[in-house]
Amino acid sequence: MRTIIYSLLSIFLLLPVTPVVYADSVAEGNEIAFKRKGKAGVGNCLACHAIAGGNAPGNMGPPLVSIKARFPNRDDLRQRLYDPTQFNPISAMPPFGKHGILTEAEIEKVVDFLYTL
Repeated sequence: MRTIIYSLLSIFLLLPVTPVVYADSVAEGNEIAFKRKGKAGVGNCLACHAIAGGNAPGNMGPPLVSIKARFPNRDDLRQRLYDPTQFNPISAMPPFGKHGILTEAEIEKVVDFLYTL
């Protein structure tokens, strides 16, 4: 009996726990990134970037592709969203976190979405 319990417990511990939560975060991050109007959660990334699945993308910023390869350190990407002027003082990209355009949680969701590109 004890062997069965240990076996079931070890199988349970190996099951992935985060995919549903992560999928929700990716979907919400996509919505924030593509959202052009409203008060909360407006990323408006399409104003400057081409993103797969986006309509009427801008061409001021680079196309958002191969993000994981470009930013293997997730925190580097998050910092670029929070305050891009840390990396380029004359950046045209808005400092989404520093100026309170997006919350920390919204930035994390956008990063989750961008990491799928």
